Amino acid sequence: MKEQNTQELLSKYDKESTFRNLKGKMGWLVTMLAVGFSVYQLYASIFPPPPAQIHRSIHLAFALGLIFLLFPATKNGDRSKVAVTDGILSLVSVGASLYWLFNFEQIILRIGNFNQVDFIVGGIVIVLVLEATRRVVGVPIVVIAVVFMLYALYGNHLPGFFTHRGVSLERLIGHMYFTLEGIFGTPLSVSATFIFLFLLFGAFLQKTGVGAYFNDLAMAVSGRRIGGPAKVAVFSSALQGTISGSSVANVVTSGSFTIPMMKRLGYKKEFAGGVEAAASTGGQLMPPIMGAAAFLMAEFTGIPYWDIAKAAAIPAVLYFAGIWLMVHLEAKRLGLRGLSKEELPDKKEVAKKAYLLLPILAIITFLMIGVSPVRAALYGILTTILVGAIRKETRMSLRDIIQALEDGARSALGVAAATATAGIIVGVVTLTGVGLKFANGLLALSGGVILLTLFFTMIASLVLGMGTPTTANYIITATIAAPAIIALGKPALAAHMFTFYFGILADITPPVALAAFAASGIAKSGPIKTGFNSAKLAVGAFIIPYIFVMSPELLLIDSTFGQSLFLIVTAFAGMIGVSVALIGYWLTPLMWWERVICAVAGLTLIVPGIITDTIGFGGLILMYGMQWMRSKKVTEAPAINSN
Repeated sequence: MKEQNTQELLSKYDKESTFRNLKGKMGWLVTMLAVGFSVYQLYASIFPPPPAQIHRSIHLAFALGLIFLLFPATKNGDRSKVAVTDGILSLVSVGASLYWLFNFEQIILRIGNFNQVDFIVGGIVIVLVLEATRRVVGVPIVVIAVVFMLYALYGNHLPGFFTHRGVSLERLIGHMYFTLEGIFGTPLSVSATFIFLFLLFGAFLQKTGVGAYFNDLAMAVSGRRIGGPAKVAVFSSALQGTISGSSVANVVTSGSFTIPMMKRLGYKKEFAGGVEAAASTGGQLMPPIMGAAAFLMAEFTGIPYWDIAKAAAIPAVLYFAGIWLMVHLEAKRLGLRGLSKEELPDKKEVAKKAYLLLPILAIITFLMIGVSPVRAALYGILTTILVGAIRKETRMSLRDIIQALEDGARSALGVAAATATAGIIVGVVTLTGVGLKFANGLLALSGGVILLTLFFTMIASLVLGMGTPTTANYIITATIAAPAIIALGKPALAAHMFTFYFGILADITPPVALAAFAASGIAKSGPIKTGFNSAKLAVGAFIIPYIFVMSPELLLIDSTFGQSLFLIVTAFAGMIGVSVALIGYWLTPLMWWERVICAVAGLTLIVPGIITDTIGFGGLILMYGMQWMRSKKVTEAPAINSN
């Protein structure tokens, strides 16, 4: 029953979970295709892959073929069998995608002089990519891609600086299908190399039972503390985020047991749902997977993946520290206890299974010593199989390995479709120069003021993120918004990380907050109220990006240990001030004017500088002193009365 409810929630809020449940011959066909997809990706990672156009077209062929077999055309479509039209679309998508494979040399010779068949095949692939994306990802990103293509075709009729010379339909199709700047561009390249293997690594890890172990470990570490279940949610979601790239999946996986515990302990249902949504969304900020966008960031910026993962680690830890602080203050305000010893897992059993963390530690070690991400993922998969064999209950059978290969391929379908469609958007940007136009417009609107530029970029990222997955949202904002931040002299990594953060936060920002809505389904709470609670709890994530753009040392960019440490301290102090102001409690309840002072002091610490830091720290020290004196009076009063 619990698994059924979990699947219903996933299907409602996560498009990638609305797949058909096929049995019999068709089920076997899907399994073989999915396993074949994973085997091909492993082969292409171990041995030199074919030319880029062929490799990416094979990747796309597998993805499109499986999407049309697994995902019905409509929400209410039959999920027990494949419609005849979907079977035809699956075959056509595979054939059209593999056009490069069978005609590679001829196409290369015809570059710049394509024939009518080339254009027809290219047009078919574009339409099929958009339809597959609509099914597995959603309508918004498809609408954005169509608008961009219409802009390419008819933008020459627009007034002002958005106008361009105009693009013919033939040139648009040629650019999208026959170059490496459209569908087969950088986004799909990253999906076909790094992202797929790391998702496959996550699928193998799940087969060892590491997901359940994360929950047990979180219970053992933080269950007895004040507000235990909420802190369990924060800790377990941070761990889940190291192997998962989906906010909604994280919510449903860990929230199904943390949210009921929080409610039973005394947290309001909207707050309990908000805690889980905020923590699970933060999982996408936690290396090594980071919602798959870290690999795209490495390609777009030219910065090694390991450097991006290192840079993301400190902000991610600060994010979870902020949520931990918020739930601690709320528990103190309400006088909530931790879990009893009887409610916790046996610590000895938890310690015995610590070996399940070895694959994650191994993959981090491989990256640290300079192994490429592709090889690190391969070694991580092998390590997972070997580590799982240590004990009988975690040992993987041949069936488990086949299931992991299938699950890994299934989890990559949404990313493949999203990156292919994002490639269309990026293709229009390179074809028309609209990215530079948008960046110039953003700079003109903000007057070149960095805080205003960041604010407008934040709004754009949040709006786009309401309907697009993390990977696609990052690709779009990195292409059209990040250049504006870079133009103001800020490092590329800080600019790209800024857009990445706010694209993720759309999952918990009303009115469209899918992670919060999924949590509200478990908590039986109001979706919008849960969304506002999750956004309030994740306030650190709204502050941290501004800090690391203004002070890139927080991302370990050209910094000394002392500089980074000081920024970590000021950032955490700022979050304390804002958290105390939002919860209305520190050592004792705060009056309204005390909350204002704490909020101002916390926000002041965002802007680097001796004056702002002095004001911020001074305000917080003053308020803490007042709180300490008041708490002493509160504790002394009962003693006086008893005498």
